[in-house]
Amino acid sequence: MKKTRFTESQIVASIQKQEAGIPVKEICRDLGITEPTFYNWKAKYGGMQTSDVKKMKDMETELSQYKKIVAELTFENRAMKNFIEKKL
Repeated sequence: MKKTRFTESQIVASIQKQEAGIPVKEICRDLGITEPTFYNWKAKYGGMQTSDVKKMKDMETELSQYKKIVAELTFENRAMKNFIEKKL
C-alpha cells in the first residue's frame, strides 16, 4: 500500500476547511493534490474528527490481527484433518 505524504489529521483539517466554505480548488492548490484525491479523502474521512480517525485506525489494526489469527487456525485445522484422514 502506498504511503501518503499527509497525515490523517491534515486530511481531516483540509476537509473541515472545505466545510467552512473554502473552495475545493483552493485547498487542492495549497496542498498540491488533485480534486479527485480530495473527494476520495472526503468519502473516507468526511464527518470525522482527528480522534475518530485514530480510533478507526486502531480498529483496523485489531481487525487485521484477528484475521491473521483466524487464518492460522484455519490452516492448522485443515492440516489436522488431512493428518487424521491419512492415518485412517
